[in-house]
Amino acid sequence: MRKREIPFTLMILTLILTAVQVAHAEETEVQYKTRNDISYYTIEQTQQNEYKQERCKLDLYHPTNIKGFPTVVWFHGGGLKGGSKSIPKELQDQGLGIVAVNYRLYPKAGKPAYLEDAAAAVAWTFQHIKEYGGNPELIFVAGHSAGGYLTSMLGLDQRWLAVHEIEANEIAGLIPYSGHCITHMTVREEMGIELTQPVIDDMAPLFHARKDAPPILLITGDRELEFPTRYEENAYLHSLLQVVKHPQAQLFELDGFTHGSMVKPGHFLLLEEVKRIVKAKKQTASR
Repeated sequence: MRKREIPFTLMILTLILTAVQVAHAEETEVQYKTRNDISYYTIEQTQQNEYKQERCKLDLYHPTNIKGFPTVVWFHGGGLKGGSKSIPKELQDQGLGIVAVNYRLYPKAGKPAYLEDAAAAVAWTFQHIKEYGGNPELIFVAGHSAGGYLTSMLGLDQRWLAVHEIEANEIAGLIPYSGHCITHMTVREEMGIELTQPVIDDMAPLFHARKDAPPILLITGDRELEFPTRYEENAYLHSLLQVVKHPQAQLFELDGFTHGSMVKPGHFLLLEEVKRIVKAKKQTASR
């Protein structure tokens, strides 16, 4: 009789323990909320500019039951002429906050409106993410194509965030996907310069390569399948960052992927880079 009672008791205890674990897992499962169309300029800053009022908004996706999470500010692509904010599916349910940004586009707005908007959105994130539980010391900036260009410009050229009294080096990491590293083709178009004429002026990320910039992970598609010269521009920036002795500059070429199809695998590289930097910061803080 005793031999049968012990297994039975253990089975009951196991079932109870499992139920408690499941309940605890359900309690601690990360929950998320999306807040849409938050204006990142004040009412005063958008007065008498209907396009700015309409366009300069962001969506915030964030965990609701954990604190101190990292946040990725995400800029869409579209050649600075098109596109719209969206929260990448591959970045959801990963313990991250995501700030998806709309910015003004050419020809309704000219340079440097899109950079001013991008800087204002990043500044909004620094100023407000703590209210939603995020860690303002763990803000990453990323984007694809035109969004990659904006990412690199904000992180390397310190003047845009300085307007908001934010130091660009406070960004935890820059992750541009297939971004122009020379002056963007739409900026050149505004200047009356042919698409085939390369320019490296103060509107080019390459112009601002510096040793003390935030960690930067450059990602492109296959050089044979990318937009012409896109891989080479990123390789040049990576090489120049090595020359100036930037300590954390990486370049990934995704073989077999085009300019458009490289985005999804790029997200997995972003997630790994965020984990790497968050871990490194925690280790530094614990010393």
